[in-house]
Amino acid sequence: MSIVTVQLGQCGNQIGFEVFDALFRDSHCPQGLCSKRENEAYQASCKERFFSEEENGVPIARAVLVDMEPKVINQTLSKAAQSGRWKYGQHSCFCQKQGSGNNWAYGYSVHGPRHEESIMNLIRKEVEKCDSLSGFFIIMSMAGGTGSGLGAFVTQNLQDQYSHSLKMNQIIWPYGTGEIIVQNYNSILTLSHLYRSSDALLVHENDAVHKICAKLMNIKQISFSDINQVLAHQLGSVFQPTYSAEGSFHYRRNPLGDLMENLVPHPEFKMLGVRNIPQMSENSLAYSTFTWAGLLKHLRQMLISNAKMEEGIDWQVRPPVSRLPTLGKMSLNKELHFNTSIANLLILRGKDVHSADLGGFKDPALYTSWLEPVNAFNVWKTQRSFNKYEKSAALVTNSQFLVKPLDKIVGKAWNMFASKAYVHQYTKFGIEEEDFLDSFTLLEQVVSSYCNL
Repeated sequence: MSIVTVQLGQCGNQIGFEVFDALFRDSHCPQGLCSKRENEAYQASCKERFFSEEENGVPIARAVLVDMEPKVINQTLSKAAQSGRWKYGQHSCFCQKQGSGNNWAYGYSVHGPRHEESIMNLIRKEVEKCDSLSGFFIIMSMAGGTGSGLGAFVTQNLQDQYSHSLKMNQIIWPYGTGEIIVQNYNSILTLSHLYRSSDALLVHENDAVHKICAKLMNIKQISFSDINQVLAHQLGSVFQPTYSAEGSFHYRRNPLGDLMENLVPHPEFKMLGVRNIPQMSENSLAYSTFTWAGLLKHLRQMLISNAKMEEGIDWQVRPPVSRLPTLGKMSLNKELHFNTSIANLLILRGKDVHSADLGGFKDPALYTSWLEPVNAFNVWKTQRSFNKYEKSAALVTNSQFLVKPLDKIVGKAWNMFASKAYVHQYTKFGIEEEDFLDSFTLLEQVVSSYCNL
């Protein structure tokens, strides 16, 4: 089954390119550490998901590119074409001459309705090229105007027109120090609208990815391209093919459906995060060896202590001895030391993958009391290695990891809203104060639900 990717705004288009490039390069890597037949099946499965029929021997990404300024889309198209490996379709882009000025309301209320027909037509044409549609993968940021405002509008339209297809939004969480003065407004409006129309939100925090580039990849001058390559690696480690069942050598057909089934047991909880291990520069990789026991021990501690990478993990954090229900709402001010999970999906790739001991992730103490580990924990495997790593693991988690950042963004936005700062820039494009209040209410409920796990 195929996934149609919708790349929105500068951020969405730049990340989208890196994701397709990472997927293609990995699936055509000769060092897959598996048999030729297995490698060919892996390649075919990746191609069916993300690329459509070749044009002059060059695969075409199953993607629609949308931005309100032409510069980034033109750069993205030419980078893909110059790679010589794959390219975007000739008629898969929509861009205009005027951006959204970092204003969510402008993207949502002006650009959205004005260009709805053109954008939805492009998506429809892309869907028609799929023999079978698994769903939509929508890449966007939530700080600016086009990715966030137009992204929320397009997701809502996809929900209306393709209600039976799954929608996963990959969202870039802005730097805490802030790039844009109204980023907290844009963020709460984006999140609250997506919570109503998307099936899952896969969140990457810019601050966390920046740290990975600095500490693990040893990059001195970190560019957006470096950050996007780390993101693409993490997304590839989730979406590349894995076996459909233990002992089977058939690749899973419906990755989005399986992902949602494993990770989103209730519509109140749809925030997903990704942890990867190992992540390092190629120079370091040459001198490193890994065991599954070592990798999984670190990954489990990253999960329970809410660490984004294997460096600087707090090893003091332990699961609570008994999962007695907490009385009343757990205070946010009380440090959320232990990161309780609703559901976890572990994806293992590489040598001796079937020998990995997963007992640590099946401990009931890791999960909320209303789900048994047998339902809350799943594992996907393949012997085919990923991106030059002999052994690698990715953990997609639905847990409390976002409670603090979300509470912080809602708090900052509320402080601005209480003094009516910049609100007029939104009301003049039809977003009323009532819309802000609805967003605050919905997101405070999300924070409360995750706190009470």
